[in-house]
Amino acid sequence: MEPGSVENLSIVYRSRDFLVVNKHWDVRIDSKAWRETLTLQKQLRYRFPELADPDTCYGFRFCHQLDFSTSGALCVALNKAAAGSAYRCFKERRVTKAYLALVRPGCENPKPSLTDLVVLEHGLYAGDPVSKVLLKPLTGRTHQLRVHCSALGHPVVGDLTYGEVSGREDRPFRMMLHAFYLRIPTDTECVEVCTPDPFLPSLDACWSPHTLLQSLDQLVQALRATPDPDPEDRGPRPGSPSALLPGPGRPPPPPTKPPETEAQRGPCLQWLSEWTLEPDS
Repeated sequence: MEPGSVENLSIVYRSRDFLVVNKHWDVRIDSKAWRETLTLQKQLRYRFPELADPDTCYGFRFCHQLDFSTSGALCVALNKAAAGSAYRCFKERRVTKAYLALVRPGCENPKPSLTDLVVLEHGLYAGDPVSKVLLKPLTGRTHQLRVHCSALGHPVVGDLTYGEVSGREDRPFRMMLHAFYLRIPTDTECVEVCTPDPFLPSLDACWSPHTLLQSLDQLVQALRATPDPDPEDRGPRPGSPSALLPGPGRPPPPPTKPPETEAQRGPCLQWLSEWTLEPDS
């Protein structure tokens, strides 16, 4: 797949208040380091110079974060009020997110965790057994999906931090984690996007699926039909994708999670406050 460039910014949603991009797999969100030749910030300035906000540190209000090597849906608020509305959705955990990933080795019976995992396909990547999975985080923590997959013995393919080094520097060419689905039910509008699946044989000849377990289209329908999370309910809901779909790809439901303490919420709120601002009262 071609590396990112300042011109190839992919837009999947735009309204008066929000912009959602399909972030490239080798582009950082922003950076003040002189050595960073390409960032999402620079792509946005190139494509939409009129949307840049000089009152913000980076010129744009990013509602959340994606790792440098993670591709997919990333939402940008276009004004202070919209940023505050999105901030409240993240703070109250009313945002629904789902990721696609290739994990190794083939994942058969994932254990319960605070990440909902549904196995979609089994196959081979560069000759090694892997599985394509849908990951739905039930909480928000730094590198949560990558840590959970690694802890289950199924690290994300290409994850050089939490995965196993294969010794093949040219395979894979990226970390196989993609922000596939995003829904932010703000006060004024519901931002809902579904980005293209990048893990297809037509896009990466190293990936060769051979056994289909769950239909991705069916999972998308389940995601869209699922009610928005209740801020008072921190655990999984009966409407979550894995609960809706029977079969070998569905893991057992995670255990009920106790209410989150202020100390646990602190780190999450800290990074959220760095990216968004509350609207004027």
